[in-house]
Amino acid sequence: MTIKAVIRAWLPPRLLKLGSRLLNRDNVFVGNYSNWEDAELKASGYDAKAIFERVRDAGIKVKQGGALYERDSVCFYEESYRWPVLTCLLSIAAQNNGRLSVLDFGGSLGSFYFQHIKFLNKLKSVIWSVVEQAHFVDCGRHEFQSDRLKFYMSCNECADVEAVNVVLLSSVLQYLKSPRTILNEISKVKAKYIIIDRTPFINSLHNRLTVQKVPSSIYKASYPAWFFSYKVFDKMTEEIGYKIAHEFDCDDDVGIGEFKGYLLEKLEK
Repeated sequence: MTIKAVIRAWLPPRLLKLGSRLLNRDNVFVGNYSNWEDAELKASGYDAKAIFERVRDAGIKVKQGGALYERDSVCFYEESYRWPVLTCLLSIAAQNNGRLSVLDFGGSLGSFYFQHIKFLNKLKSVIWSVVEQAHFVDCGRHEFQSDRLKFYMSCNECADVEAVNVVLLSSVLQYLKSPRTILNEISKVKAKYIIIDRTPFINSLHNRLTVQKVPSSIYKASYPAWFFSYKVFDKMTEEIGYKIAHEFDCDDDVGIGEFKGYLLEKLEK
């Protein structure tokens, strides 16, 4: 067990949250914008090509064994797992005779898959399908695709090929212009479960739209980001035909609201 793991095991949750806030002090979220277009005007945007190349280079390093996993183009060299999400995934696999078929929406070049491959490889059958932007899909198919890791342009394209039993959105929903539209699209896949992870929420009647400044240590960028109202989210979940089966806390802390994870289960008709 690493020193970091020992500290995490013994520190109380409040101190872990404080540590997370200090580590994320360069992650700045400002404003309360009325619409996406206004937020975009206040954001500097980002160099999509440069970011993609950094993500690709980091992904190749992981694939070749030079790092254990990458996230947001940053390589990591010590084991770290999203235990609540992994627990949900393994439970879903257990319900399906060891078969797991994931639609990873916005999953980059398989970041979550490679981070947790040690456990996923123990399952009888795993199909990990990433739905991403076209240039990520093209790169993924040429440089990362395998008999278990696949890449698709859309949810519909994936659902036509794979029998998906769970959809994963990890730190994705808050960066979408229209989260409700995407959730409606995802609901048409008819997976029994949806996992939403590392997503920010606030106690408010309405969602809050901010502009996030990304830490310069990752890359120079700023773009719109949502903080979701619990009440709005509950209503949206019900509207797409799902219920909250389980919720869990996340370590992320930026000084606004709290980051949560949810296991959503399809409502029986």
